[in-house]
Amino acid sequence: MKVLVAVKRVVDYNVKVRVKADNSGVDLANVKMSMNPFCEIAVEEAVRLKEKGVASEIVVVSIGPTAAQEQLRTALALGADRAVLVESNDELNSLAVAKLLKAVVDKEQPQLVILGKQAIDSDNNQTGQMLGALTGYAQGTFASKVEVAGDKVNVTREIDGGLQTVALSLPAIVTTDLRLNEPRYASLPNIMKAKKKPLETLTPDALGVTTTSTVKTLKVEAPAARSAGIKVKSVAELVEKLKNEAKVI
Repeated sequence: MKVLVAVKRVVDYNVKVRVKADNSGVDLANVKMSMNPFCEIAVEEAVRLKEKGVASEIVVVSIGPTAAQEQLRTALALGADRAVLVESNDELNSLAVAKLLKAVVDKEQPQLVILGKQAIDSDNNQTGQMLGALTGYAQGTFASKVEVAGDKVNVTREIDGGLQTVALSLPAIVTTDLRLNEPRYASLPNIMKAKKKPLETLTPDALGVTTTSTVKTLKVEAPAARSAGIKVKSVAELVEKLKNEAKVI
């Protein structure tokens, strides 16, 4: 079984995000970039499937600038076999990304596609579902458990009322949730080996995909600063302030 894993280059989750002075976007100058945490979970799940003997090859794909090779090399160090970078410096929305991934899926013909359920920058939670619609593949979103059995993959997914298990016929698309697994750290020997693993670079034009966006970002703003809290000496004072100042009771 060939498994295709999509990974995204995002601002590291430990970094405090700054908005540009003109409110046109997020300031990325001299900012540490990393693999999206949900994508790390997707890579880890693919590697575990290979360790179980279920997957025979893991291909990681990313869409972004040349610098995204760094995140692909990280995925290779974690256990992926080869990588594909669709190089684009454009600001791509979820549909454009899904179209490019669909072209890569058509080229690679994987039996299972694993993606993080969302990216921590745009926070859209759309690409996996759009890819499912474009490919016609069965999909299981928000996976907290994945089991491959024959020509099916059983996905336990987190829903509002608890857990739901669905059986998907392969080929299928799975998007990962936080509780699916705990990603491993890449060892130094594997980081060195990753430098020699194949990394193919493509362009949207080479894949025959137009990435013109129908969505335009008008303005990006930082959230409003919270006002300082106060301490009250008694329940009576708390009730009085909630009633007369906050006017919530």
